[in-house]
Amino acid sequence: MGVLTRDHQRTTTSPADNRPTPHSGSSHSASSAATPPTTTAPTTTTRHADRPRDADGMAVAAFVLGLVGLLVFNLVFGPCAIALATLALLRGTHRKGRAFLGLTLGVADLVVLFSLLAANDTVTWQFGG
Repeated sequence: MGVLTRDHQRTTTSPADNRPTPHSGSSHSASSAATPPTTTAPTTTTRHADRPRDADGMAVAAFVLGLVGLLVFNLVFGPCAIALATLALLRGTHRKGRAFLGLTLGVADLVVLFSLLAANDTVTWQFGG
């Protein structure tokens, strides 16, 4: 009888009925010597199939954080966008363009922050005069 694991690989298991039983009255068991031990295949619990999906979510999150960071909280959202975009690219995302755009927007967040600090000695936007 086989058991399906999370990765949908069939592993073999030995049923409990095939266990050798000792003979009553004898000092050694002849049936246990005749039956070879059964081994089961190790189950794999790695989730390599979910890695691109997680990386795609990181790429989208990096893009959104970088875009929002241009307007508010660029000190926080900029480095988060850079970190998420880098992780998404390292994990092999299918959305490389979005990850690169999130990385670019994260860097732009920090550039806006430092330019505001240099021009006004503050990190706030001011429209008009």
